[in-house]
Parts: sequence; structure tokens; C-alpha cells
Amino acid sequence: MKQIFIQSFVFYIAIHVLSAQMSDPIEKRIDSLFSKYNDETAGVSVAVVKNGEVVLKKGYGMANLEYEIPNSPKTIFHVASVSKQFTSFAIFLLEKEGKIKFDDDVRKYIPELPIYEKPITISHLCAHTSGLKDQWALLTLAGWRMDDVITTEQILKLICKQKSLNFTPGTQYKYSNTGFTLLAEVVKRVSGKSFSAFTDEFIFKPLQMNNTLFYDDHQKIVKNRAYSYGSENGIYEKRNLNYATVGPTSLLTTAEDLAKWVLNFEKPIVGDADLITRFNQISYLENKEPAILAVVDGETIYHLKGQFIRNYKGLEVYNHTGSDAGFKSYLGRFQDNRLSIILLSNDESFLSYKAGMDIAEFYLFDKFKHWEVPKAEAPKMVAETKPIEVVNLKEYEGVFQNEALSSAFTLKTVNGQLVMTHDRLSDVVLTQIGNDKFNGAITFSCEVTFTRNKKGKIGSLSITNFGANDVLFKRTN
Repeated sequence: MKQIFIQSFVFYIAIHVLSAQMSDPIEKRIDSLFSKYNDETAGVSVAVVKNGEVVLKKGYGMANLEYEIPNSPKTIFHVASVSKQFTSFAIFLLEKEGKIKFDDDVRKYIPELPIYEKPITISHLCAHTSGLKDQWALLTLAGWRMDDVITTEQILKLICKQKSLNFTPGTQYKYSNTGFTLLAEVVKRVSGKSFSAFTDEFIFKPLQMNNTLFYDDHQKIVKNRAYSYGSENGIYEKRNLNYATVGPTSLLTTAEDLAKWVLNFEKPIVGDADLITRFNQISYLENKEPAILAVVDGETIYHLKGQFIRNYKGLEVYNHTGSDAGFKSYLGRFQDNRLSIILLSNDESFLSYKAGMDIAEFYLFDKFKHWEVPKAEAPKMVAETKPIEVVNLKEYEGVFQNEALSSAFTLKTVNGQLVMTHDRLSDVVLTQIGNDKFNGAITFSCEVTFTRNKKGKIGSLSITNFGANDVLFKRTN
């Protein structure tokens, strides 16, 4: 018996040594992936969960360049839009308790919202099918900078003044951060707790995510947090983030804690198997068509609830990225293959999605189908477009105001160019792209279209950017 025990113990040790040796090449490849990060750069924190265990967790580069504090798996990062799946999950928990219904009109809980032509439901908010104009898109047109102090109270006041939508609720998919601000507000009003307190009590504490919180106070001190940086000509500089708004963003967490979150999808501690199944289902429009983000390399990316799903090289992956003020994040779950990849970065140039897929290749290369990307079709011949009418730029000069945004742009000609000015923003040079149509960048790329009255005079302009369609500014002089 003693000899059998010794042989078994030796065999056990040998298996674990062999396993460690086999994993070493992958760890070295991951090290190589982040080899540019050192004690003079920002960096990234990594965790990999395989077959129910954390098989790798490491930090690269620095969490704070001023005080020379390195990144580690315990470093706390702002994860931007990766926050959205937690907001959706909180809504699912309330629905499971019977406290809300997905087809409830959001005005049942936030009655100060405008009465829209068709009600916006909780389900619409979760699926990005509400038609609500994006809050960041609106704030920039209202003259806000993205490093201003921005609170939920301010956003709600702004949203409640917007009577027009991008489209009729339920008829299209268009990514909208606004919807997730409203979801967090619904959780707050239904539960009687702040959104931060609710998620802490019902998600983070049960999962022992002890270094995770929704950051709803921009002045709050959080120990062991990373600060974010961008690089200009090889020289790092700070990126400032002063959000005090939660729901679509502002989750502070670590790679270690997110490993606990992804394991909850395998063995639920928070929620149950039925909730997880429903949470992982594709969102649909009201015509029963799926909500589609995009088609990339011939593969369709569908929206779920705060996350996306696609077939990547033959394997299904649930994922989402995040990007705010120099923070970048990626959380991907190859659920059928029991592999999850977590990347949190404070480097503005970090390509989080690409890095996530690179790491997936290390673990799942033998399972991926390595087919050729379909070739793009040759462009079809199009009829010649009419030449753009040469205009007198002075026709467009004037002051244009949007009362709901408390915002006004002044247009003037400077050195033969049409320039938009705003009291709180940098001047924007507009480039003509069509008759009475120009483009430029008001923080985000945008298109400016002018409308003439019956006398042929310019009477108004409308601005469309990534998240807000046809925001109207009327000429006041």
C-alpha cells in the first residue's frame, strides 16, 4: 500500500509538472504580446479563466506613472462599457423578483421623461432599440467636454428635454449609452437604494468581488486604482476622467474580480441557470429581426443585453469592449469552450479586442476554423453624381441655437473657410460635402446640414453624429 501511495503521489506530481510546462509556452507568448510595457509606460492587467479555474493573472506596465506603481491583477481599473452587462444583470435580478417587467414603459419609473409617440420599454433600453439620442453625443453638442464633471443628475435633466428620438422605439438597433443611464435609474428608484449600493449588495458581495464598485462620486478615494494615460510623440500624458454617472460606464474593478464574474456564468451564485440562459439570448426588434451591431469578415455580431455575441472562426464568443478617457477593456467568454479572457488597460493606444482575440488563439488554435476571409465584392458602377454647387459661404453665417441643449453655435467665414464656434469648445472648420451639407468634428465626427426657408435663405441647421440624428439648431439672426 505504501508503494502504491508513493507511485500515485509521484504520478500526481509528474502530471502537474507536465501541465505547468505545457502552460509555460502560452504564458511566454502572452508576455511577448505585452513586451512593450515596462516601468516607464502605462500597461495592462490580464486574467485568463479556463475550465473553471484562473490559469493566468498578471500585470504589465505601470498603474501610476507619477508614483511608479506597477499594474497587477489586483489593480483597479475603470472598465467603461464593460459596465453595461452588470447594469443589465441588475435589471434581470429585479425582473426575477417580480419588481419590474421588461415590457414596462420606462415612464412608469421615470415619469419626468417626455411622452414619446410610442412608449419606450425596459426591454428597448436593454437592447439599444429605444431610439434615445446618446448622452455623450448630446453633451458635446451642448458644449460639454468629455473631461468635465458629468453627473447622472445632469444627464437626466438633459434627456428629459429631448422630445425627439433617432427612430421609433423597437424598429432599429443603435447603440445608446442613454438607455443604460435610465436602466441604472430604474434600479435605484425601484430598489430604494443607490445603483452602486444595489449592485454591491446583490452582485459584488455575493461573488466576493471585494475590489469592485460602481463609481458614482468623482471625488471618492479608491485605493489601488490605476490612472489613465495617452501618448503624444512617445511622451505620456494624463487623461482625466470625472464621471459621476453610472449604468453605461463607471464600473471600477480588477482582473481578479472579473474572473469571479465570468465563473458565475458557469456555476451561478448570483441569479440562476434560467436567468443566465435568458441573459445570454439575442435581442430582437419588434418585427422579430435580430438586433445586429455589424457584419465583420462575413460574421454577424448580435447584441444581447450589455454584451455581444458572434461566431468567431467557428466558435461562439460573448464579449464587449470599453473605452473611456484612456482606459481600455475587453471581456470575452468562449462559453462552450470554458475559456474567458479579461484585459484591463490604462493605455489609450491599447487595442483591447485584438489582444483578446490574440490570446484566444493561444488557447483555442486547434479548435478555430482558419478559413480565408471572404473577399469583398468589386464595387458596383454608380451613376455620376452631380457636381457640388459652389456657394457663397457667407450665406451660412449666423447664430444657431438649440434651446433644449442650452447651446448655440456661431458660424462665420475665416480665410475662405466656414468655421463653427462655441463658447466652450474649440473652433470647428467645416468642409463642404454636398449641397448645403458639410462635415467636421465637434469632439466626434459629425455632419452638418443646412435647411433653407421658402425665400431660399438659411433658416436652420441640423447636426448628426454617432449617437444623435438631426439635432436641430434654429437661426436666431
